[in-house]
Amino acid sequence: MKVLFILMSLLFATKDNPIGNSDAIVGVWQNGTGKGHIQIFKQDGKYHGKIIWLREPLDKQTGRPKVDTKNPIPSNRNNPILGLVMMRNFRYDEGEWNGGQIYVPSEGKEYKAYIKMVDENTLSVRGYIGIALIGKTDTWTRVGCSPFIFISSLKIPVINLH
Repeated sequence: MKVLFILMSLLFATKDNPIGNSDAIVGVWQNGTGKGHIQIFKQDGKYHGKIIWLREPLDKQTGRPKVDTKNPIPSNRNNPILGLVMMRNFRYDEGEWNGGQIYVPSEGKEYKAYIKMVDENTLSVRGYIGIALIGKTDTWTRVGCSPFIFISSLKIPVINLH
């Protein structure tokens, strides 16, 4: 009876605990500056993130949507910031997501990175060059999900009725 009670306690203690859930980071997050929202999604066993909202989506000089002007690859400098996949190839391993890269469009630079979940609504995102000791940590906050974000993330097959 004691063993059953302990096993049930462990089951319920970890059921709602996001820290042990590899998919807990899937969702929409506001970056530390509050200037952008990143939608983290899982594809082929890896986690990626794309920019889905900007506080200031238009370039002040041109009045047009912001583009990736600082991208080191000249042919990518006209790509829009909205929709840009700026996080790539994170894998879950023992309580953190690592092995990925984060591209920072405002700098035009890519960094190695890892992510730790502080609680169900807070991420600690660390980008670095070389070793993790030399880097910067940003705190991201979960954003409440809107129906638009949910619907836009669905992969709905198109059926031809004619």
